[in-house]
Amino acid sequence: MQNPPAPFTSALHLALDPDLFSADPIRPWAADLLRNCARAFSERDSANLQRFLWMLNELASPYGDREQRLAYAFLQALFCCATASGDHFYNTSLAVAERAISFASTRRLALKFQEAAPWTTFGHVAANGALLHALDAVPAIHIVDVSDTFCTQWPTLLEALASRADTDAPRVRLTVVASAASAGVMSEIGVRIEKFARLMGVSLEFRAVVAPASPRFADALRPEELDLRDGETVAVNCVSALRRAGTGGSRDAFLRAAAALEPRVVTVVEEEADFAGVGEFAESFEECLRFYGAYFDMLEESFPATSNERLALERESFRSLVGVLACDGRGPDRVDHGERRERGRQWCRRLERCGFQRFGFSDDVVDDLKALLRRYRPGWSLLPAEGEASGMYLTWKEEPVVWSCAWKPK
Repeated sequence: MQNPPAPFTSALHLALDPDLFSADPIRPWAADLLRNCARAFSERDSANLQRFLWMLNELASPYGDREQRLAYAFLQALFCCATASGDHFYNTSLAVAERAISFASTRRLALKFQEAAPWTTFGHVAANGALLHALDAVPAIHIVDVSDTFCTQWPTLLEALASRADTDAPRVRLTVVASAASAGVMSEIGVRIEKFARLMGVSLEFRAVVAPASPRFADALRPEELDLRDGETVAVNCVSALRRAGTGGSRDAFLRAAAALEPRVVTVVEEEADFAGVGEFAESFEECLRFYGAYFDMLEESFPATSNERLALERESFRSLVGVLACDGRGPDRVDHGERRERGRQWCRRLERCGFQRFGFSDDVVDDLKALLRRYRPGWSLLPAEGEASGMYLTWKEEPVVWSCAWKPK
């Protein structure tokens, strides 16, 4: 990390106690300060909480280096915790983001992120590989896409289907289960993906349906809503979306609804974090610090400091942190904003309980994933899941950050 600017250095020496923090300004400082602030909140120590929040406000910046940006992200959540304003902050920032959504901005952000890091492309390659393996020689396919990828996953799959030797490209129906926020851009995305399919020589029928909010998220998978047809082989694709089903029983209901469709395969990609299984605020905070510390470090090394795409991705993180720590993290009246992720092993237990068995990735899929990572800067690697978990992890500097696996009904 480069030496901080002069105002930052002077504030650091004025604000931080030597018994809490290193006097070396180059040493990473954000995690120490954030932990002390979180501890003061947990212990209802209002004097120290105000003191640490003041320190964070002096040192944090959304435009600085990794430490300053990480501190700024958590400062929003900690302030909302201290003032019980999490729901208001989350809903306001979400409304602002929804108003700014357009096809052009969505496409630009998705493509820039894919160019800079394999965070999303890892899941695309893993899921597409499992789909191609499971749907080999199938003449008619119906993919139910429950994801937040805005269809960026599908051009590669359509190209692969079109290039299969000695077989005609199958007829494909793509039903996207969209959130209310993304429904407005899906019509334009559908026109573009259908045009691309025609160029590839694949017959594609596109349709988008809006999923109801939790706990009725499973209603989006009712057969009558999906217009299931005889002769089609169903596959369900869930990328960074299962957490939208709510918590606990709502997630089980969604997975059982998916199993009732009798799909040939279900592909799952989720960020590797436990924001649902932990109970105490301190545990939730530490897990957020682990996950978002890795995420902000990845953004620091993958994007220029002034990148608009980086700023947009970090703004999404600000809202997510508030959703986890200041909205639905504690208490009987918690509000679920769909931010409470689970680890791969937790999803595996849930999937098995809801009527699925492991499908697994072929050696070809693993080879494709290794080839993908060679296109990016050092620091990325693959880790096979073991024990209770199945599938593959994407790791950043040996920290698991994304998990993917494939399943089929028992």
